[in-house]
Amino acid sequence: MPVTIFQVDAFTDTPFRGNPAGVCLLPAPRPEAWMQQVAAEMNVAETAFLVPEGAGYRLRWFTPTVEVDLCGHATLASAHTLWEQHLVPPGEAIAFETLSGTLTCRRVQNGQIEMDFPAEPPKRAQTPKGLVRALGLTPRYVGRNRMDLLVLLRDADLVRTLAPDLTRLAAVEARGVIVTAPADEGDDVDFVSRFFAPRAGVPEDPVTGSAHCALAPFWKKRLRKKVLRGRQESARGGIVEVEPRKDRVLLRGQAVTVLRCALLGEGQE
Repeated sequence: MPVTIFQVDAFTDTPFRGNPAGVCLLPAPRPEAWMQQVAAEMNVAETAFLVPEGAGYRLRWFTPTVEVDLCGHATLASAHTLWEQHLVPPGEAIAFETLSGTLTCRRVQNGQIEMDFPAEPPKRAQTPKGLVRALGLTPRYVGRNRMDLLVLLRDADLVRTLAPDLTRLAAVEARGVIVTAPADEGDDVDFVSRFFAPRAGVPEDPVTGSAHCALAPFWKKRLRKKVLRGRQESARGGIVEVEPRKDRVLLRGQAVTVLRCALLGEGQE
């Protein structure tokens, strides 16, 4: 029986904006090798694989080359798909069991989906070998959490115009590199960012929920605001609203389905 796969644009309400994610609904677990092949075939930043488990779902995320521990936009896309396909009642929260623990999603006002994620605050770190050369500039601050580096630049324009050497960046020891700066004066967001993960098979991610698990506590400490808005300045772009809460972060955004297809090939298991 063919497997249904959806492609959903996350952190946007407009098709062909935000971050595209594959969402694969499975009746039972499948081998890792098979899921990795499907993710490579989808060739988007992450493809989510969902299997019913208890009162919720088991959720795993794969880039085209590796499995990852945490992914925001594909979780948002997964919750959106379950509600849209009437697999979960519209007013009911969804609990996903993942490599990063239980992640809960619920619908809130203005068509947004709210995700309860672990906070991943960066701690100040030494600048890794090769980072300055890969970025082509010297950061004002470098921090690290269990997954990524966070690099603070002087202003938003430097973030927007940054053109890193992705080959050199892939040699830096981290899942990815978050580049951020305060927003321009008068902007409708508080900070801007971009996310590069060539080491994980994602040269630049359009909008990265998991990166905002680091950005939220980082900018809360500096701007002293309870709720913040961030814009990821990729070519597709997207807005993420964040609300840090002790060791958790609430991430809010919208999603829209752009594609539904049937997977016919079985690949090699």
